[in-house]
Amino acid sequence: MGLVTAATWTIATLAGVYLLCLWLSGGGLRRAKVTRFPAALIFSHPALAVSALVCWAAGLITGSRALAWLAFGGLAMAALLGFAMFTRWLGAGRHEKSGSGFPVLAVTLHGLAGVTTFVLVFLAASVF
Repeated sequence: MGLVTAATWTIATLAGVYLLCLWLSGGGLRRAKVTRFPAALIFSHPALAVSALVCWAAGLITGSRALAWLAFGGLAMAALLGFAMFTRWLGAGRHEKSGSGFPVLAVTLHGLAGVTTFVLVFLAASVF
């Protein structure tokens, strides 16, 4: 289950990096005061996810149940921040505007892979 979790985490990461690059190339940092996505929110989400991934990898290597649950906790916080960004994105109607904002496919892929990873980490930590 650890390798499947790593695979879904990798898919979520790749889609997330793509979305972050789009946000940065679209002037995300320059427009941070007027955008609905504050820079602190944008950067806290991946920072927590990467920290959780490091804990998950360390837990797999050492067999530590505590690290597995720490990874789940970090991933839970990252998921909450991701959900906040998703609801802001939906509320602003950015998903309906063609040619502007984030591609719906990338957002959907990132979200589905993230949710799948969240569930798999929970299940794996439960039986660790």
